[in-house]
Amino acid sequence: MDRFNGAPREDAVRLLLACLPSPHWAGRIATHRPYPDLAALLAAADEAVYDLAPSDLTAALAAEPRPTLPKNAYAAARTALGAAHTAYESRFGHAFVICLHGLLPTETADHLLEGIRSRLANDPDDERLVATEELRRITRSRLALAFLESGP
Repeated sequence: MDRFNGAPREDAVRLLLACLPSPHWAGRIATHRPYPDLAALLAAADEAVYDLAPSDLTAALAAEPRPTLPKNAYAAARTALGAAHTAYESRFGHAFVICLHGLLPTETADHLLEGIRSRLANDPDDERLVATEELRRITRSRLALAFLESGP
């Protein structure tokens, strides 16, 4: 945590942008350093995701890659997921986001396909809330992993 807290702002922002591609979010987190520990950083990151302006949230969602199936997934599942992604993006105007952290590889396909199918039934306002929560979870996982791997 000392390395992150003492790093030049641009280095901290670069690390943060790899976790969530939102300059506003990354700038806010970098500005509020120092953090006493990873738990405090994660709490600040969570709060900052919830506080994103609609335009910042839209930009962050647009920058997220589509979640994919494991390499050994059946072709039919890949086709179904591709069609579901297209339907989702057409309905909601952004990529489908879902946190898959902590799932076993054998659970990924079912969780992903079930998630996208069920969320297609959401109204746009409800889905925006769900997508924000999933984006927060993804960001939290990436941030924790970044600190575990590099020890900033």
